[in-house]
Amino acid sequence: MNTADRQQYGPQARPVPFERGTDGPRVVLVGVDGTRTSLRAASYAAGLARRQGARLVVVFVSSPTAYAVLSDLVAEAVQQSHDELAEDLRQECRRSAEELGVPVTFLCRRGDAYAELCAAADETQADAVVVGASEQAGHRLVGSVATRLVRTGRWPVVVVP
Repeated sequence: MNTADRQQYGPQARPVPFERGTDGPRVVLVGVDGTRTSLRAASYAAGLARRQGARLVVVFVSSPTAYAVLSDLVAEAVQQSHDELAEDLRQECRRSAEELGVPVTFLCRRGDAYAELCAAADETQADAVVVGASEQAGHRLVGSVATRLVRTGRWPVVVVP
């Protein structure tokens, strides 16, 4: 498995208080990166998982930036920033899992966001993928992670504005 860090929070083997139907997702995967839209996507995914009695998988992908290869000092500062953000997101997952009573798995990956989200969705056998819409103007021309996931067509993808 290509995970740098994996932790589970919330009820692990707790029986679901109602009988699940076969119409909803059993595993909901959400990609987070700390932006407003990704945090809204995480809230949406947590609500979906709670309503469906599903497991929530939260994936944080740390993408190496082009300028980080210029200097070891810059690379170290960028890495420290990503580590701090990952720890903040991990703590928020723990709090939310306890509050909502939803089993949550937090995955921290390093690499291309699209490739890592696809790999995580395949590994966890996700039934649905939730991501936030891109806030960068350049993605209208090049294409965002959300657009690429939708075009892949292997899972239902919800793009939260």
